[in-house]
Amino acid sequence: MLTTRLDLDRIRAARRVIDPIFLDTPLYQCDALGRELGCTVSIKLETANPVRSFKARGTELVAKSLTDQSRTATVCASAGNLGQALGWSGHRRGLDVTVVAPRGAPAAKLDRIRALGAELELVDGDFEMARERAVDIAQRRGVRLVEDSRDIETCEGAATIGLELASGASSFDAVLIALGGGAMATGVGYVLKTLSPDVEVICVQPLGAPAMTRSWHERRVITTDSYDTIADGVAGRYPIPAVLDDLLEVADDAVLVQEASIVTGMRMLLERAGLVVEPSAALGIAAILEDRDRFAGRHVVTIICGSNVDPDAYHRWVRT
Repeated sequence: MLTTRLDLDRIRAARRVIDPIFLDTPLYQCDALGRELGCTVSIKLETANPVRSFKARGTELVAKSLTDQSRTATVCASAGNLGQALGWSGHRRGLDVTVVAPRGAPAAKLDRIRALGAELELVDGDFEMARERAVDIAQRRGVRLVEDSRDIETCEGAATIGLELASGASSFDAVLIALGGGAMATGVGYVLKTLSPDVEVICVQPLGAPAMTRSWHERRVITTDSYDTIADGVAGRYPIPAVLDDLLEVADDAVLVQEASIVTGMRMLLERAGLVVEPSAALGIAAILEDRDRFAGRHVVTIICGSNVDPDAYHRWVRT
């Protein structure tokens, strides 16, 4: 029996709240990738929606909860994808959304946050500085602070991906999940360990942003002074204790991958699958590249979690 903050009945009920446009995303076997990597690779394409990431599964639950409480405004800190998702969900429900983002976040993500009608405030520093500012805004304005991974809605929204994987027509041996704050990893991991316990749940994080992976291995919160990775969507320094507790229950392994492997993974997804993805979405491919023997002959699912990438940066990476 898993002891986590998540609940399977709530996750199943979430499918009735989330706009269907974010549900039942494509899941398909990519033979071209499999041939090159030496294993069967299936792709769960979470970018085939209006915000180009999985994050709206969670923000749909948050926005519904706020409107049910007759609340009219909310704020979050975001490196880009959560802000877009909250902007989209909030706009549909008449919520005033403020997003605090690092000034150095990808311009494409910031532009889309503005285009979705959210108020955008930029701060110097990294995501943790943005979070401090978002906390201050929430307190001053008396509005709901939405915190990715800490708020159970973000985890249980992402967990609906796990329901779709578990109900798929074909079986698989392992799932590779990008690990940042932990919402997707804990959500998908919880569902699979509940419904398909033989599936190996493997979390993947950049070597340059290792806090949650180190914490998982040490079974205690490990913070870092900084991070250095192109995968901005999973870059953080302070794991949330409650999220780590959940992750320890549902993950079989957590691995770190090098930046060069992330870039190679992005290039392979473009050349073999025709997909333009942000670095975080290539972490699963990077994990296979760095440990081919582990995955040889197995059927692996990798979740393509986001495709909000700055075009200039993307071209620099894939042409290197």
